[in-house]
Amino acid sequence: MGQNREKVVVAMSGGVDSSVAAALLVEQGYEVVGLFMRVGSHAGERQQARGNGQQERTCDVRIENDSTAPISLAPSTTNIEDVRQGTHPTKNAAQETPAGRERRGCCSAADAGDARFVAGKLGVPFYALNFEADFARIIDHFAAEYAAGRTPNPCVTCNDQLKFGKLLDYADAVGAKYVATGHYARIGERAGRRVLCRARDARKDQSYVLFGVRRPVLDRVIFPLGDLIKDDVRRIAAEHGFPNADKPDSVEICFVPNDDYTEVVRARRPEAFVPGEVVDPTGKVIGRHEGIGNYTIGQRRGLGIAAGRPVYVTALNVLSNTVTLGDAEHLHSPSLIAERCNFLVDIHDLQDFPRDANGGFRAAVKIRYLHTAAPATVHPLEGGRARVVFDEPQRAVTPGQAAVFYDGDVVLGGGWIEREE
Repeated sequence: MGQNREKVVVAMSGGVDSSVAAALLVEQGYEVVGLFMRVGSHAGERQQARGNGQQERTCDVRIENDSTAPISLAPSTTNIEDVRQGTHPTKNAAQETPAGRERRGCCSAADAGDARFVAGKLGVPFYALNFEADFARIIDHFAAEYAAGRTPNPCVTCNDQLKFGKLLDYADAVGAKYVATGHYARIGERAGRRVLCRARDARKDQSYVLFGVRRPVLDRVIFPLGDLIKDDVRRIAAEHGFPNADKPDSVEICFVPNDDYTEVVRARRPEAFVPGEVVDPTGKVIGRHEGIGNYTIGQRRGLGIAAGRPVYVTALNVLSNTVTLGDAEHLHSPSLIAERCNFLVDIHDLQDFPRDANGGFRAAVKIRYLHTAAPATVHPLEGGRARVVFDEPQRAVTPGQAAVFYDGDVVLGGGWIEREE
């Protein structure tokens, strides 16, 4: 057992990764506070708690510099001073029945039960925070992006705004120095400053979805799983007797029912499903579509067009409400423009950074989560934008996705793809 008594808030999703992250921090001597982020499954969780003979109690915590309404908590005590001082009891948590295995994503009622059970096993305080209103805005943005002909990545947005945004506010409220998650990524050091790095396990690396974390936040983040592989994590969970040791990884977007994102978009942005024309690269009409919200760049299946050869979605034009189909070669782009860039290192202060005559710097750039980072030159532009010029044209550069810049294992930053060139 370590002797580090720094307080750390751990985002516990109910999955095996965040559970083991919490366990490792307890073993290292940190004062751990478990936190589950509720994003809309309150009723189910409360029904489950009643079924286990429990009564849920709530209290409010106001967070400094937060203009929103008080955050609703479900702690094991209603004494607000205990919450702020971190002395709240943890009774009954370990005796709860583990939740069932069926779930939709990382934040279901069943997941809340698993997270609470693990916190009890570890003997750490556990809270469930109500982030439903904040999460609803993330879903609204998701739908708006599809309606605009873009393909969003809500996991990045959730990390930026909730896990390393609102969660830090809560950490401040309870006097915690650090925030930890079960992400597979590492914190390293470069030029005397903390930097975000890829995980040791390249197959599980999640640094791509963390590019939007603000630079100052890196000083307060811990990624306990950064040097582990998944098999190690499951073994540690089994050794602790966690009920989620063999729990399947969540592979779908947690708020998308039946893996059909169009249901979510249609409910919020019905204008994304106005029928229109399908055209070829010359503008010739070759068919009809049932709404731009049904498509994404690079899509091949479900096009409803008998072209006699493989064809792909190469462009979505919201103004003309047209979907353009083309051959595979039409999907390759030599460059892109990224907006809302977030740099995690000070590029201009790095003396060992090669630059071209126009101030561009070399990097390996990922344009989607499963994309292999490609060599490129990144040219920072005014207004938080950047132009990325690839050494070789890349396939399916998709507006709305993230372009993330790497130097070896170090994440230099990234931005949201505005358009391909």
